[in-house]
Amino acid sequence: MSEVATGAVREARRRSGVIDFAVKMVKTKPLGTACAGVVLLFVLSAIFADVIAPYPPDELNVLNRLQGSSAAHLLGTDQVGRDLLTRLIYGSRISLLVGLSATTINVLVAILLGGGSGFLGGKVDIAVQRVVDAWIAFPGLLLLLTIMSLTGKGLLQMILVLGVAGGVEGSRVPRSAVIAIKENDYFQAARAIGTSTRWTLLRHVVPNIMAPMIIVFSISVGGNILSAAALSFLGYGLPAGMPDWGGMLSQEGLLYMESAPWLAFWPGVCLTVIVYSLNMLGDALRDLLDPRLRGSTER
Repeated sequence: MSEVATGAVREARRRSGVIDFAVKMVKTKPLGTACAGVVLLFVLSAIFADVIAPYPPDELNVLNRLQGSSAAHLLGTDQVGRDLLTRLIYGSRISLLVGLSATTINVLVAILLGGGSGFLGGKVDIAVQRVVDAWIAFPGLLLLLTIMSLTGKGLLQMILVLGVAGGVEGSRVPRSAVIAIKENDYFQAARAIGTSTRWTLLRHVVPNIMAPMIIVFSISVGGNILSAAALSFLGYGLPAGMPDWGGMLSQEGLLYMESAPWLAFWPGVCLTVIVYSLNMLGDALRDLLDPRLRGSTER
């Protein structure tokens, strides 16, 4: 069989596997499927914010300040007359950007730190894990606040701080997976016949830790969005004026809680819905991808 035909067969099998997985998720995990739709809706609103937002995010209209829901402003306006729906839509772009980017760094740092520690073992593993123990011993939010106070406010700083901090804390998952893989017969056989370390990692280790890392990724996005909102709420996140859900809760949300409760209500609803949907989606993916849970899922 030619290489072209072999590639076509592999592509067809891959597509069939994706379709089968999607059908299985719809049948066995309706809540997870619905939450996946909600997440997709937020992602599309973030991508096409410039198209679907009714107003520019920083358009001021002091004459219409602190107005409730109306035909012109479906969710009302803030203290300087900016449309709240528009700022929520643009806020989804920032929140998802921070969540996805920081979680990507989480996974990379966790694999390099935890996976490398578990693969090398011995004194290296002991030394790395003691550093991880010391890191985890600090309260998470206090540690983030301390680092952000040193780096300063900014989108890039927040992504890097959340990514590295979460990666160190989550390094135990790939470490455990790698240690379990090292006990399998196929790994021992590869080492016995003299397979190179690089090939062993690429062929036997990395593919077998992808399922747990996909689960970690889907679950960690919501946590990073909440952490970013908490930092912005406390004044250590993004600069003032950026349409960030946490900042909207902290600034106009707190100041006008009684006279304009919608300024705090709708950003809180957005945070609740997206984090809940991401957690339920991650839980569904865990049940379907984790071999230890497949039997209970099918029953």
